[in-house]
Amino acid sequence: MAKAENSPLLIKRYASRRLYNTETSDYVTLDDISGFIKEGRDVQIVDLKSGDDLTRQYLLQIIADNESRGESVLPINVLTDLVRSYTAGAGTMVPDFLSASFEMLREGQSKMVEQMSKPMSGVPGFDQIKAQQEAFMKTMMGGWTGGKMPGADDDADAESPKPESSDELDAIKKQLAEMQAALAKMGK
Repeated sequence: MAKAENSPLLIKRYASRRLYNTETSDYVTLDDISGFIKEGRDVQIVDLKSGDDLTRQYLLQIIADNESRGESVLPINVLTDLVRSYTAGAGTMVPDFLSASFEMLREGQSKMVEQMSKPMSGVPGFDQIKAQQEAFMKTMMGGWTGGKMPGADDDADAESPKPESSDELDAIKKQLAEMQAALAKMGK
């Protein structure tokens, strides 16, 4: 299915203004097209009769619909500057600038997701933080697992490891791994 991933999804607009997905052979809405784009697909919308590329017009309509529903991404000053760019003759510079800016944003997001998905052990000072957490959890959990509370005068317990503390540490490690996996999913 490499074709679907590399080439844009072709949407044909009929004279009735209905939009037809050529891959699934069914009609779609602007919300469907927005969903395809959010999933990472590129789309191309073409008028069936004239062959004109209508992609830009429909993408602008999707943006306008999102903005009117309160899903504001573009601040007023950016919208104002965009309108000005149409009248100021800066039409050639603005698209290049916007394209480069969004490319930098995508790269930054990719790097952030990559960093978040790396194991926490790569964070400087992680070993010290881990040791502090273990000591804190051992202190706090000592009374709940049948162990002695801090300051108790039983030297025998201090020298013999408790099987519960190992189980607790494994549970904490499991929870940490689950949190890391959830963070990685949120970044995608």
